[in-house]
Amino acid sequence: MSTGLSTVSYIAATILFILCLGGLSNQETSRRGNIYGIIGMAIAVLATVFGQRVGAGGLPWIIGAMVVGGAVGLYAARVVQMTQMPELVALMHSLVGLAACLIGYASYIDTSVPLIGAEKAIHEIEIYVGILIGAITFSGSLIAFGKLSGKIGGKPVLLPGRHFMNLAGLLIVIWFGRSFLNAETIAQGMLPLIVMTIVSLAFGVHMVMAIGGADMPVVVSMLNSYSGWAAAATGFMLNNDLLIVTGALVGSSGAILSYIMCSAMNRNFISVIAGGFGSDGGVPKKPAGSGGAEPAGEVTPISAAETAELLREAKNVIIVPGYGMAVAQAQHTVYQITALLRERGVNVRFGIHPVAGRMPGHMNVLLAEAKVPYDIVFEMDELNDDFPDTDVSMVIGANDIVNPAAQEDPSSPIAGMPVLQVWNAKTSIVMKRSMASGYAGVDNPLFYKENNRMLFGDAKKMLEEVYVALEHS
Repeated sequence: MSTGLSTVSYIAATILFILCLGGLSNQETSRRGNIYGIIGMAIAVLATVFGQRVGAGGLPWIIGAMVVGGAVGLYAARVVQMTQMPELVALMHSLVGLAACLIGYASYIDTSVPLIGAEKAIHEIEIYVGILIGAITFSGSLIAFGKLSGKIGGKPVLLPGRHFMNLAGLLIVIWFGRSFLNAETIAQGMLPLIVMTIVSLAFGVHMVMAIGGADMPVVVSMLNSYSGWAAAATGFMLNNDLLIVTGALVGSSGAILSYIMCSAMNRNFISVIAGGFGSDGGVPKKPAGSGGAEPAGEVTPISAAETAELLREAKNVIIVPGYGMAVAQAQHTVYQITALLRERGVNVRFGIHPVAGRMPGHMNVLLAEAKVPYDIVFEMDELNDDFPDTDVSMVIGANDIVNPAAQEDPSSPIAGMPVLQVWNAKTSIVMKRSMASGYAGVDNPLFYKENNRMLFGDAKKMLEEVYVALEHS
């Protein structure tokens, strides 16, 4: 393939990637966006593999790697459940980071293109920064995978003097970076490069281990951004313009998404991107001697039949899904109830919190899989003012995102976090297995409000009972 044709292919792939991101910004166009991305990636891979920089001797290795990778991808697509998507995404991010590290080392020991002076210094900076970002992304994503899959506890691990440890690590990276740039031979530069890699891997582990489970949606979007910048750094190392542009697109979009997630959780964007947030980040301090307000009142349980009766008599219903719905795989039953109520003239809508679930858009994906119409799925800000006119608000497996303490208790760890104000409806129904607190570890006063009812049990089983009761009424 000629250089000109490769350049045109890269431009076409770039345009398709931009259209892909645009399509993924809306539920109705997300399928089209995915197709744009698939076509763009196919063009990019073909243009690279059959470009002038790949010799005939390298083709068998590349094709073999593509067959193995494709087989793994197909297997994952068939086996991985929707509830496992967050940890799968984190695992994919780790592979991007690992690739950046390996390519960085390979680029450093490659002497086929001799460089001197400023060109050599710039190339070594690209290698150093690329491996740095890649190592942090790799180890941090593996820890995120462990937390999301339950293999590692969700509670934050806060080491004494952790901020000083981070600062010491940064100083070590800078010091050995100077030694790396001043190395006269590859052997001399390998030691500082290895030391920096070890420090970066340790920082990635330390950074994500210090993050609580409630912040995992932010972590996923943050690591998505890191993986993009790692890919961009790899593009600089390989002198591949398309990889630079693609990495920048992923990195910047991930950063924007992180900002949206931070706003939805009342977090500080800069501290999140720097990896300096944990259970104490953005949390107001309790007033001296206050001890925080404890929920007061009695819980009012409700049966599936009584829930069906309330839904049957309602005119306006808002359903708020959470991670509990994903775990119970109850989205299809939710759709059946929604369809039945809409057939009877009930105005049913869904309220989605930006950080509901374990990754950005988690609930949207589940509802789309269950064929819930896009036009009845709304963001939090679009629905909050409608709760006073709502007859029944139904919370399915959500906790922190509907916690009134965020607005009513200044001493709460989630104070200031925007939440769905389900308690303003005439009746709110919360579906949970137990009275356990959410990922933030905060008690929920919603459970004790006079107009709230608790439907205990497995979400799918309870919803099936509600559906049967509605169907026979």
